[in-house]
This record gives sequence, structure tokens and C-alpha cells, in this order.
Amino acid sequence: MIRIQGSKDCGNSPKNQFVQDASIAMECGEAMPEAFSEDVTWEQPATQPISGKNALLEHLGSRPKPASITVLHAISHGKVGAANGEVTLANGHTRRFCHVFEFTNTKANCISVIKSYS
Repeated sequence: MIRIQGSKDCGNSPKNQFVQDASIAMECGEAMPEAFSEDVTWEQPATQPISGKNALLEHLGSRPKPASITVLHAISHGKVGAANGEVTLANGHTRRFCHVFEFTNTKANCISVIKSYS
């Protein structure tokens, strides 16, 4: 079971909560298919962009499962949101992450572009 510690930024903000949930799902490799547009793109350092929902979900499913995830901040404004935090893998290795999301609309309920940094 993955230990998850969420951000305090999500209190009364469904948009911030969505950003946090999407980031956790990406780090766990258990993405929410309904959260992504069919033509979503994911840009990561030192790799080619991943294009399309099916390719994104396939890639996420192949990621190693972390032992814990701590989300430090999850914020949103208009058609953009971002979350950052730390992931600890089963071997004890810790790495930082930051996902910046662009949404298809201001409801912030469907992701069209992800830019990730670690």
C-alpha cells in the first residue's frame, strides 16, 4: 500500500484537489482515464513527448510503484494547475517531482498538456 500525504492547499478547492489527485495518480502509475483528453501530451525531461491518452496510460502503467508520495503544494488558476512533492521508491530512493497541467477548459476537469520536472 502506498502511503500518501496530501497538500493543505486543497481544503475548499475542488480544482486544487483535482490537480493533487492527478499528480498522485501519475506518480502511482494508476492514472484516471477520464482526467485526460484524447490528444493529451506529456513532456518530460530527456525523453520524447508522449502523445495520446492510450500511450500516456500505457506508459504510466509501466512505472514502478512508490512506497510513499508527499504532495507539498497543489494549486490551480484558470486553465492551469501545478503540483510538486516527493516520491520515495521501495528501495528508499527519493526524488522530487513537479507536474504542470494545462486544462481543456476553466472547469479544470480534463488535462490536455502535462509538463513534468524531476
